[in-house]
Amino acid sequence: MPPTIDPVSAETKTPFEVEDATPLASVPTREAPLSTRVEQTLAEAEAALAEARAHGDLDDTPRRAASRPRIEDKLRLKVSVLMPVYNERETIREIVARVRAEQQHDELLIVDDCSTDGTRDLLIELEAECEDVHLILHGYNRGKGAALRTALEAARGDIVLVQDADLEYSPSDYAKLIEPIQRGEADVVYGSRFRENAEQDPSRLHRLGNRALTWFSNLTTGLRLTDMETCYKAIRRGSLRGVTLREDRFGFEPEITAKLARRGCRFVETSVAYDSRGWDEGKKIGVRDGLRALWCIVRYAWFD
Repeated sequence: MPPTIDPVSAETKTPFEVEDATPLASVPTREAPLSTRVEQTLAEAEAALAEARAHGDLDDTPRRAASRPRIEDKLRLKVSVLMPVYNERETIREIVARVRAEQQHDELLIVDDCSTDGTRDLLIELEAECEDVHLILHGYNRGKGAALRTALEAARGDIVLVQDADLEYSPSDYAKLIEPIQRGEADVVYGSRFRENAEQDPSRLHRLGNRALTWFSNLTTGLRLTDMETCYKAIRRGSLRGVTLREDRFGFEPEITAKLARRGCRFVETSVAYDSRGWDEGKKIGVRDGLRALWCIVRYAWFD
């Protein structure tokens, strides 16, 4: 660092005698340094503001708070909830209300997979009523996987979260699914129905089938999941960049699991609530879907 040079001392001086010196008292005193004057001015201003506030003449607290967005709001990742829907007239209004009540999302993307029971009319009404709801209509029934591909293409959030429309899964679990990604601790979070309470699903056949599929998936991916087939999957959208999804039906679950595992994504699993419904109540997954899932586990663990 170059030395600081005082302009006065830098001048060339010739020794001389002062014959008629001015008395010391009449010499103007040197001004205080700039930093000192600034500090004095700020102190005076703060004192004046404090006095004005004390007398009720000034109240700028709300205005200052509103003009300064919180740092955590700026850093928060936006969330897109993706909801594939097919013939859910009895539950669609309630599930949309539950999602919106949590206030964890920035947009709710609903893809109607050509419902035939009046669900589509209700969804059109909901989109008109709710500014955060965006509806996409399929011209023919293509399957859950196809509906989710459509939603993923339209999603604008940094995090995508899958939500079924049948009320089996509770949006009250959203915070547990989203926070590990918000904190940078995970790329993918699965909500497990069986991690803490396997009896949430009363069907022994369904539990056995899910356990077998999850075990086989873990064997091929190296993951340690307890519920690969869960609907509740929260994924950092950037992790899906360059991933081509092909499955139109329920093969979506093992396919996306295998492809994200192959990319080296960080998986976290958390327990979620589950209120199972039977086939008589509209459950759509069947034995054929289970067999297809087995094939998908093998196919996408090493190929495609």
